[in-house]
Amino acid sequence: PRVYSGSGGQTVFAIASSYAREGRCITVMPSTSTVKGEKRSRVVPMLEQGTAITVPRTFVNHVVTEYGIARLMGRNHRQRAQELIAVAHPDFRAELKRQAQRLLG
Repeated sequence: PRVYSGSGGQTVFAIASSYAREGRCITVMPSTSTVKGEKRSRVVPMLEQGTAITVPRTFVNHVVTEYGIARLMGRNHRQRAQELIAVAHPDFRAELKRQAQRLLG
């Protein structure tokens, strides 16, 4: 297998994989990151204003973390949130659920 990385081609690969026969866009990431010694969830309820979007949500079929696979294809916003929360780090799930309820009802 070959490794393709960097955002330079990520958008193209995501779109192409979504259009390929039986293709899927699969994003693999750790559930947390550490910023200035503080553990943070990489699954977030909203992005900060001005955040660059590399891959539009309509092209992300699956998100994989060490906690499982979020299957997003064909899901509505509420279902997508539930799938993503399920693969978030357990320390952050309760707050993510509260935020999802606040934002999505």
